[in-house]
Amino acid sequence: MPVALCTMSHSPLMGRNDPDAAIVAEVDAAFADARTFIADFAPDLVVIFAPDHYNGVFYDLLPPFCIGAAAQSVGDWGTQAGPLDVDRDAAYQIARTVLAAGVDTAFSERMHVDHGFAQALELLTGSITALPTVPIFINSVGEPLGPVSRIRLLGNAVGQAATALDRRVLLVGSGGLSHDPPVPRLDTAPPQVRETLIAGRDPSPEQRAGREQRVIDAGRDFAAGVATIQPLNPDWDRNLLAVLASGDLDQIDSWTTDWFVEQAGHSSHEVRTWIAAYAALAAHGPYRVRSSYYRPIPEWIAGFAVTTALPA
Repeated sequence: MPVALCTMSHSPLMGRNDPDAAIVAEVDAAFADARTFIADFAPDLVVIFAPDHYNGVFYDLLPPFCIGAAAQSVGDWGTQAGPLDVDRDAAYQIARTVLAAGVDTAFSERMHVDHGFAQALELLTGSITALPTVPIFINSVGEPLGPVSRIRLLGNAVGQAATALDRRVLLVGSGGLSHDPPVPRLDTAPPQVRETLIAGRDPSPEQRAGREQRVIDAGRDFAAGVATIQPLNPDWDRNLLAVLASGDLDQIDSWTTDWFVEQAGHSSHEVRTWIAAYAALAAHGPYRVRSSYYRPIPEWIAGFAVTTALPA
């Protein structure tokens, strides 16, 4: 059945630490074009691949993938809080197809998602409840990470499931591109932070505000050239976009997890969501990229991109 794709970078710093107004206008135009594309396609189901940033998934049980049959947005960074409109039957059908394809995935009847999901749904569809949705979490932050080849296989299996749904399915990948924001890491975190990464808990408003302010400060320092975080890598970003546009996704299997970090920062692994979305589209045959916007935006600590694509 008909499928379409939209992939996008997300950044909680949008609207909080903005670049020049002309750049913001460029990004707004790219999202406006994506929304028009989506409205013209008229999906009746959104399958969204996104990461988590230690707001919904923690080291007490950290799966590489998880498909949600029900999901609640935690509402971080001012995103919408509350339940997503999850299509439970579609989620189960996708999970069965993925497992039958030999790709192990977790499954949740009580998934918690953060801005990685919510910001994308809000920007592209207007609301976390605008359309029936199947959320698919891809671990992109919590090390150790599995080989990127498994992401392609996951996406391929989801694409096969989408074919069998008899629906108009919009595939969304949310995250990336090159960036290395101040996300804590288990092996270097102080004891109190380490316990939070393992056990998870609802932060107080003061704790959440302090956490978010640290990221805002990092974005301001990064844009001013005085931050110690890893630089953006536009060459790496453009190469990724070119590979995804080419349809030759098998070459991605040779990319190592260490190479991602060395070239584009720890959080560049969020492009796993893009790889999964494009692999799902490729399961329907050759495709063409309809639009591709890219700009490195230090203020948002991101190589920032938005693409749309359709089967050829």
